[in-house]
Amino acid sequence: MRSTLLSRRDLEFLLYEWLDVEALTKRERYAEHSRETFDAVLELSEQLATKYFAPHNKLNDANEPTFDGERVTIIPEVGQALAAFAKAGLPSAAMDYELGGAQLPATVAQASYAWFQAANPGTAGYPFLTVANANLLIAHGPEHVEKFVKPMLAGRFFGTMCLSEPQAGSSLADIVTRAEPQDDGTYRLFGTKMWISGGDHELGENIVHLVLAKIPGGPAGTKGISLFVVPRFLVGDDGAIGERNDVALAGLNHKMGFRGTVNTVLNFGEGRWTPGGAPGAIGYLVGEPHRGLTYMFHMMNEARIGVGLVATALGYTGYLESLDYARTRTQGRAKLPADPSAPQRPIIEHADVKRMLLAQKSYAEGALALVLYCARLVDEQRTAESDDDRRAITLLLDILTPIAKSWPSQWCLEANSLAIQVLGGYGYTREYNVEQHYRDNRLNPIHEGTHGIQGLDLLGRKVTQQGGAGLLALGSRVDATIAAARAAGGEAAELATRLDAVWRRLVEVTAGLFASGDIEAALANSSVYLEAFGHTVLAWIWLEQFLAAADRPGDFYDGKRHAARFFYRFELPKTAPALDLLASLDTTTLQMRDAWF
Repeated sequence: MRSTLLSRRDLEFLLYEWLDVEALTKRERYAEHSRETFDAVLELSEQLATKYFAPHNKLNDANEPTFDGERVTIIPEVGQALAAFAKAGLPSAAMDYELGGAQLPATVAQASYAWFQAANPGTAGYPFLTVANANLLIAHGPEHVEKFVKPMLAGRFFGTMCLSEPQAGSSLADIVTRAEPQDDGTYRLFGTKMWISGGDHELGENIVHLVLAKIPGGPAGTKGISLFVVPRFLVGDDGAIGERNDVALAGLNHKMGFRGTVNTVLNFGEGRWTPGGAPGAIGYLVGEPHRGLTYMFHMMNEARIGVGLVATALGYTGYLESLDYARTRTQGRAKLPADPSAPQRPIIEHADVKRMLLAQKSYAEGALALVLYCARLVDEQRTAESDDDRRAITLLLDILTPIAKSWPSQWCLEANSLAIQVLGGYGYTREYNVEQHYRDNRLNPIHEGTHGIQGLDLLGRKVTQQGGAGLLALGSRVDATIAAARAAGGEAAELATRLDAVWRRLVEVTAGLFASGDIEAALANSSVYLEAFGHTVLAWIWLEQFLAAADRPGDFYDGKRHAARFFYRFELPKTAPALDLLASLDTTTLQMRDAWF
């Protein structure tokens, strides 16, 4: 029986027939691997996700964490699943051998992790936040690796990221948490952090918080932000767990989705505990003072692509569940006018149901391809032969990151909405999974920077940085795909012509936005720009898949080609009115006044 979590066949196509991850084994970092080891990891991931994560997904949703004023209680199945995940060595799957990792390519690791996100995003949130936390410390705080990173990779400690505050939200320049330096080189932190996923629980021995705070006397705004390791329990030089740090749980936030991931308000330096006999949460500086936001972006960018992955996984599993339902649910008859004596037919034979399933397929499979393409860039970045090559790949990854975060968050959510529609009245009931998938996925347009923030990041930073170098780097890859499609001829060449026209128009409109000199007007519709840019990128991704499937017989390849046709006929044309609006430098939103609402 085929899984309704993800399609193993699609993963194999993307990894081996399109992205050619086997070629990575020719690079020194991955030389000890082969397709056999990659397949073994994917097989293990599917088995663990199916056995330990999927069975309690609905239970997790119905029984969210509770706080009695002293302890957070989480259903036991979560801990059992995380223990199995850690025992399999998956937290360190992509880490260096020196850290006890398997040194897997990021592409394979992301494909592995997708199984767990599809099976149970609430439970999967704990280890994936921890892995991102560990990656930041490995890159920017190597002095913390022995004490904090290795226990996290072993599954003993968990990690968080503490950015937002009740009064600041996404405006990190306005945070007020302070870190007062001590004579012993540590800091004492005082302040409140909001929306902290995994912020308090009993799933492991310790929780390692990465906290943004300001050292008194530092520069104003974001330039005065530093980053600190603040553990729930202090850890001795010998690795032994010590006294409780002054990190107190103020309360839980109750979200519409991701209910299985405890979400918290944390008080640092409340005085409930006084480690070392003094108030204030003990923290350890990461890297240099006042560079905290730069360091945190390492984790944030990883988390943004991670958000794209979980959004994709939720869209994908919802698609497969609605597909399975459509194949078995009978309603309506074949002929018009209908013959009441004729047998009913499966709803998948109705044109509108096919439309909804095709849309879901184009969104979910396109998003999965995009996220894995970004992971492939991470592998190229890690193994680049020169600094110039690494810088070029970094530029490309930078410009694709807001797309990899936001496009799946928007369109795989739409896939979940369509999945509910395919199931009809049953889709709105809790007896079926698709309504939970929608609620879980609705958080992802907000997670790690809202849709609007991603639009501003893309248009206001990524397309202009280094004189538009990132846009040029992406353009060169799009041009290469167009050239390959034209060389292939036939339908591929026709799709290439459509993509070429939209890409040229996008570049032209981008230049025109900034040529006006009115930055406020240029950025006013950055969310529209994000959507048009994202659809153009996905059209390129679909052309890549079309070429990889070209001339290959069988239902799977026919389905790939037809999904590409659908995207080009139904979705890519949506960019035209968006680009027209952007080119006009429309100021309707700017002109609106508060009183007019």
